[in-house]
Amino acid sequence: MTIEAENKEIETTIRETAKKLLSENQVDVIIGYSQGTIPLSSTPIIIRKEEQVDKLIWDNLCYINIARYLAPLMPQLCDSEGNPLKIGIVAKGCVGRAVNMLAAEKQINIENIKMIGFNCNGIVNRSRINIEIGEKEILEVSVSGDEIIVKGKDWEQKLPYGEYINELCKVCQVKIPSSTEATCLGECQTLESIHDEFADIDDFESKTTEEKWDYIKKELEVCTLCYSCRQACPVCYCNLCFVDQNMPIWFNKTTQYTDIFTFHLIRAQHLAGRCVACGACSSVCPVGIDLNFITRKLEKIVKERFDYTSGLNAETVPPMMDFNMEDAQEFMLEED
Repeated sequence: MTIEAENKEIETTIRETAKKLLSENQVDVIIGYSQGTIPLSSTPIIIRKEEQVDKLIWDNLCYINIARYLAPLMPQLCDSEGNPLKIGIVAKGCVGRAVNMLAAEKQINIENIKMIGFNCNGIVNRSRINIEIGEKEILEVSVSGDEIIVKGKDWEQKLPYGEYINELCKVCQVKIPSSTEATCLGECQTLESIHDEFADIDDFESKTTEEKWDYIKKELEVCTLCYSCRQACPVCYCNLCFVDQNMPIWFNKTTQYTDIFTFHLIRAQHLAGRCVACGACSSVCPVGIDLNFITRKLEKIVKERFDYTSGLNAETVPPMMDFNMEDAQEFMLEED
């Protein structure tokens, strides 16, 4: 089956399931994707009526992790008496992982959520395409066969789909939401663990300490501290982020490298064991920084040390929020 045929089938299933959930009053609203207003984009949408389901779409440009809208929106999505509404959410694998993480961290009530699960077939790497096209204006992007077709005024360029999807999509082991039938309709699965070889960071890990530092510095020095990565992240839900605190002030908000590095270092530590590998942070970066080399390295460390993968269920909290008496404590020194 071609990619566009897969997308059409997924889209039809999403709309039919959404209509069923709304008509049977299993949910009050549906959070999903709709057509973007500019090329290489889609936009989130919240629908409340059956006749609106045709606005829901799926294609390989649905890069936003829409679980991002659950934590801040959940308190507002209430009826006239203040009772929480039941929410349906269109869920590829990483969205499902994010929903589970938010539930495990007590940010949402999973009983009020219904995931519309499907088998994700990958997300187009927007930054790579923009770099490839250069200064030419993109007017239309589509997928046909195994190619991404990019069009502008009086020009057209075809790119191989397999090469121009996100690197995380190439190694993703959770393309379908991991959930129970109680909280997921459509394609769902129950996972206790996954095998991940982290082959996508082999090149980074093969570098010397000095080479790693040079690589990180080169990648991050173009950052403008716009905080788009934070805003897109489904598990960055703090009401007051550490960068916005002024009592105390943790660091200055300049584009000096020390401030840039401090922000990304602290944010990465906050994501240790919590990142759901959706790549939303890299997808929204206006200067094309691929932050996944940092978060994937932390994901590997957590997997090796604690045998933990984030978001496989809605009950298990991440290692930094839990402990076992058997945990390794080599960082503690015992006096003679």
